[in-house]
Order: sequence, then C-alpha cells, then structure tokens
Amino acid sequence: EIGSEVVSQTQFSVEGQTLTYYLIDGPTPKDVLRRYTALTGRPARVPAWSYGLWLSTSFTTSYDEKTVTEFIDGMAERDLPLSVFHFDCFWMRQFHWVDFVWDPATFPDPEGMLRRLHERDLKVCVWINPYIAQRSYLFEEGRRHGYLVRRPDGSIWQWDKWQAGMALVDFTNPDAVEWFTGKLKTLLDMGVDSFKTDFGERIPTDVVWHDGSDPQRMHNYYTHLYNKAVFELLEAERGEGEAVLFARSATAGGQQFPVHWGGDCESTFVAMAESLRGGLSLAASGFGYWSHDIGGFEGTPDPAVFKRWIAFGLLSSHSRLHGSGSYRVPWAFDEEAVDVLRHFTRLKMRLMPYLATVAEEAHRDGVPMMRPMVLEFPDDPTAAYLDRQYMLGPDVLVAPVMSADGEVTFYVPAGTWTHLVTGEQLTGPAWFTERHAFDSLPVLARPGAVIPFGDRADRPDYEWADGVRLRVFAPTEGQRTRVRVPSPGNGPGAEFEVRYADGAAGAELVAGASTGYHCEIQGVQR
Repeated sequence: EIGSEVVSQTQFSVEGQTLTYYLIDGPTPKDVLRRYTALTGRPARVPAWSYGLWLSTSFTTSYDEKTVTEFIDGMAERDLPLSVFHFDCFWMRQFHWVDFVWDPATFPDPEGMLRRLHERDLKVCVWINPYIAQRSYLFEEGRRHGYLVRRPDGSIWQWDKWQAGMALVDFTNPDAVEWFTGKLKTLLDMGVDSFKTDFGERIPTDVVWHDGSDPQRMHNYYTHLYNKAVFELLEAERGEGEAVLFARSATAGGQQFPVHWGGDCESTFVAMAESLRGGLSLAASGFGYWSHDIGGFEGTPDPAVFKRWIAFGLLSSHSRLHGSGSYRVPWAFDEEAVDVLRHFTRLKMRLMPYLATVAEEAHRDGVPMMRPMVLEFPDDPTAAYLDRQYMLGPDVLVAPVMSADGEVTFYVPAGTWTHLVTGEQLTGPAWFTERHAFDSLPVLARPGAVIPFGDRADRPDYEWADGVRLRVFAPTEGQRTRVRVPSPGNGPGAEFEVRYADGAAGAELVAGASTGYHCEIQGVQR
C-alpha cells in the first residue's frame, strides 16, 4: 500500500521483512515512460483495422444473427464506416460461461455467419473470461486434469458471484494454458479475429497455485498471465502486429497486451469525465492505447450524452459502441446521432496517417497515443492539473464537450493553435470557453505542426502515404519538418520533408513511396 502518516512523506509498506521498489527518473515525464516501459515492456503493435469503429451487440440485450445483420445493414445503408463487430456474453449459452460453444438456439450456423461477416469485410471479436461455470463441460474437464485453481485442502475453489459454482483457470500451469488457448484456437479457426478478455480481477488469496506462487502476489499478476496467454495465441495464429484484445484488467507490464478499455461506467456526463480521468491515469502508467464504451455502459444515455461521447470516442485510440441493457446503434437515439457518428468516424479515418505514426511511437518508445497535457508541456504549470482535455499524439489537442448545452472550457498552451476542421485560431497561453454543436468540439493543431491527412474516409487500413495531404498549421518562417507516414502492411511507408518560406509551403518525398501527395497551409503563426 501507499499511505502517509505525515504530510511531508509518502510511505510504502508491505507485509514481510523486505521491500524492493524502483525510482525511475526522467528528467521529463516522457523520459519516465520510456524508461518505465523499457523495464516492464513496450506496448505491442496492433493491426490497422483495429483503429476503425467497433460495434457491439451490447451485454444483456436480445440478439441473434438476424439482429446482427440488421445492425450491419443499418450501418451500411447510412454510410457509417464499420470495421469490427463484437459479440458479447450471450454468444454462449447462459450459465455455461465459459465453454466457448456458440449457443445453437441463437446462432445455429456460426461458421456460416462468420464467413458472411468476413465477406462484408468485417473483423469479428467475441467475449471471453477466465472463469468456468460448474455447468460448463469445461469444468469437469479442467477439474479432472488439474487445470483449475484449488483451495489449500485440495478442493476446487468456487463461488457464485458471476456464474453458479464458478471456478478459475490456473494460468501458472503450462498445461492449463495450452488447454485454455486450445479452445480459443478452435474459435480462431472458425473465423474469430479478436477476443474481449473480460474480468481477470477479484482473484482470491485463500488458494494454492500450481507453481507455488504467493497468493497475495497472484491477486494482481493473474490478469497479466491471462491476457498474455490470449495475446500470444493471437500472435502465433495471426502474426506479429495482427493481435489485439479488448482487455479490462491489468497490472504493471499489462501494456504489452493491448488494447485496454475503461470498464463499466455509467451513461452520464459525469461518468464521461471520470472515464477520461481514468484513461489519462492509465496512459501515465505506460499504456499506449485506450478505449471506453461510447455512450457509457450502465443505463441508456440521453441522446445528448451519446452524441457528445461519440466525438470523444472517435478521437481516442480505439473506438467502440457498447452498452449493457440497450443497443448503441446511433439510430436508436436520433437521426442527428447518425450524422455525428458519420462525421467523426470519417474524420478519424482521414487522420489515420497521423494516428499510425503516433501508434508507432507508442510501440517503439512507450509514449501513449492519448496523452495527459503534462506529457507534452511539462514546463507549463497549468498542464499538470488538466483532466478534461488531452493531447492525441504530440500535435492534436482534444477537449471533449461534457455538457448538455455544448459549453466547454479548456486551456491552450503558448502559441497559435488552429482548429483542425474549421481553421479558426486561438492564441495561448489562455483559457477559453466555447459553445459547440454536436458535430464539433475543440480539436486543435499545435503551432507549427504538420499533420498528414489520408485520402480515404471509409476504412482505417488503406495505404496511408498514397494521396496524403500534408497540412501545415501556423508555420513559422524557414520551418523545415520531417514527416514519416508508415504503411499498414510491411511496406516502406514514406518520409517527407515539408518546408515553409516566404508564405509558401512545399513538400518533397525523401524516402519510401507515395503515389501522390499535396502540401497546404492552415493559418500562419501570429
């Protein structure tokens, strides 16, 4: 625990005779994260398709293949780009969680359904957890082979707080890992592309582990072994850079197995602010990617909450429409929600050349995609206290609107900042209060930034350097900037040198390949 008995000290304490802890110096916050992730592991590279929009069945809603098809048809009819469809818990039979068997009453032809989804160019994610209900056929199989966590008396540890008689897979047993991942491989062979690795917390301490691990230490470390097993299976089956989870719990080092999302928040503006605060804390803890349930999870959001959350969600590293007892298709709220979702999804797809470059930095250096302001502005005394705005990469400031009337107050650091969409300029350091329609929010380019915009708005996984528009925001005389645009595959990508002089901007391809590019100025530094 971390506690304090006096205001001038922070106290570290553990049970036992010794304590080892690490002090990781910077001097800057980015340096701290680089060194911390060098020690605990860098975030893995995730596939390009994962940056697109994810749509879920939601949790306790009623659905079958007909429902799923109607959702996907509805997205296509409304020109809403969709990349991933997620099946939550009830793809399996109730009270059998988990057995990894499609409910035959609801999904009688899972192989055919998955094939049909792939024919529509969609990836598929399914929900899993590491718990085995007593009613699952896996319970007896796991008990017989010693794959389940046991109590000190040798009996299987069980409780009823999620599924009746639920047991826990023992990931300290290599044979249990092989058994568990073997069941998941059957799903991958069937056509599943990703797993939502739910739970992994609430791990008991009155148990005995296969390898003799300390139960107190395993309380936190269990989720690491769980997500590691699933992520490494995906890497083995799909290839490095093609594995992605939607993980809920983690401990130090868990950033190696992305992506993590914020869990079960409420569907309110207050919860929206809480989610951002939690996400920024996670980013400051070395996690390169982060997502959250657009609209919130518990309850049904007011249309205003849903539409404001869309903007926040699509200006996050990963974007998923998901809820608990109600659907999250935008037409369930109103027609304006459809337009807002289309606008921000297309904006994110256009930003993929920039976002892909930011993601490479997360993978290479451990600097997160979504950044607390203090990471970019450690010398600005205001930046350390900002928890309702963030930097998306080094050059884009985002201040989500969290009010029904569209009013938002945000801080702009020094220099001339330019609205990414409208071109309006603000000069800092200063606080601003603005009122925004649902299709807008403060999203500002840093002074002197060169942000590459892609040529497509319908999908995330296109050749980002082809037809790229290099937009120079508020440049200064004589400015020269190198801009690298990666490739979604194993291609060379492209590197450009962008110059600004005498009121004109130009660009030159200096490495890699591009079928065409264009350079344009968005405002001049005042």
